[in-house]
Amino acid sequence: MILSSIFKLHFFIVMKIHLIAIGGSAMHNLAIALKQKRNKVTGSDDKIFSPSKERLEKQNLLPEKIGWNPSKITKDIDIVIVGMHAKEDNPELLKAIELNLKIFSYPEYIYEHSKDKKRIVIGGSHGKTSITAMILHVLKRQDIDCDFMVGAQLDGFENMVRLTKNAPYMIIEGDEYLSSPIDRRPKFHLYHPHIAVLSGIAWDHINVFPTFEIYIEQFRLFKNMVRDTLIYCQEDNTLKKLVSEDTNCKVLGYTTHENKVIDGITYVENTKLQIFGNHNLQNLNAAKLVCKEIGIKSKVFYAEIASFKGASNRLELVYCNKNTALYKDFAHSPSKLKATSKAMKEQFKNRKLVACMELHTFSSLDKEFLTQYKGCMNDPDISIVYFNPESIAHKGLNLITKENIKKAFAKEDLKVFNSSCDLKKFLNTMDWENQNLLMMSSGNFNNINLKELILL
Repeated sequence: MILSSIFKLHFFIVMKIHLIAIGGSAMHNLAIALKQKRNKVTGSDDKIFSPSKERLEKQNLLPEKIGWNPSKITKDIDIVIVGMHAKEDNPELLKAIELNLKIFSYPEYIYEHSKDKKRIVIGGSHGKTSITAMILHVLKRQDIDCDFMVGAQLDGFENMVRLTKNAPYMIIEGDEYLSSPIDRRPKFHLYHPHIAVLSGIAWDHINVFPTFEIYIEQFRLFKNMVRDTLIYCQEDNTLKKLVSEDTNCKVLGYTTHENKVIDGITYVENTKLQIFGNHNLQNLNAAKLVCKEIGIKSKVFYAEIASFKGASNRLELVYCNKNTALYKDFAHSPSKLKATSKAMKEQFKNRKLVACMELHTFSSLDKEFLTQYKGCMNDPDISIVYFNPESIAHKGLNLITKENIKKAFAKEDLKVFNSSCDLKKFLNTMDWENQNLLMMSSGNFNNINLKELILL
């Protein structure tokens, strides 16, 4: 099916737009942004969770009924945008195809909107959200107008998507996952960046990229699409090798920013930061190079980044007192677990670390992929893995056991829980004097209230 490439849309006239799978993280933010442009926006989904539900409801965009309803798809709809959560046989999608409506995936729509803007795309297996958030933080404080699409809620930003007519820049978090059920291209292949960042490559999404070589190829294709400047992390050997191949644009490398830690506070260039850890210091250097490419001097960057508190769920402080601190992080892949645990140990040298991760993604719950986690939880003083058997069943995967997990992580004293209630009870019995807790997941530990885990 030929999609957006055969026509040019007038994006700044009022249109009737329907979103299939409106409840997704990116999709519901796109719906809000489209309504703010005074379009007539509707949507459907078979499941909508918090906070998407409440945010859609506040904007009067929450569907009256949960589920798919082909009668919503009518000839007068100008655009249908389909999210990855929908399936290829979705009845609303089939009806839209039957009526020959204009159909976009959300990355297609983002590209069409930004055709006449300078596109800055942040890609990589990790750090995308943090780098994008840093850039947006500095640009906002400098009153530099830009549109954006970012993967987390940010302080000072009402929405995760902004679409305007006149902003000269479009800052995009470039995910490598598939675009839609009828468009199997990785999302970041659709953006055609002028400036791009690649933060690192660590195999993920094995359900669509079954080998590491296939996964790497997606980044090679993205690299070759960059028009002006490619910025990449030189400390990632896989990425370094990839960039050493022929590249038809300017290439800038970065490493972990020089820093010092004093009394649990990280400083760079005599600037006190509110973030910490090598990954964040790599991300900071990437963001600084992007900002430099659009005319922001280093001195100005440091002055503005000092007030950056981090993106939601990225080494985010949940609770602290003089004896303990509780952090949460989106980490779920082996490389992310290592980096986040190491950051906590190095930042709080005089405290022990209890680290708990949830196996939640398709890759992490796959019995074969589990072997990739060997040694990734060795830094914490107490390491815990939680998984929900219902998540395994929902994803149609083969059952894994506590023994499978212990063997894969290769850590004899690893504690494994498959009940969130048991996990909470265990943590509640611990002495938190001079001991921190780190909770890592792309899920929510079966709706555990993190603030109830540390009892003092």
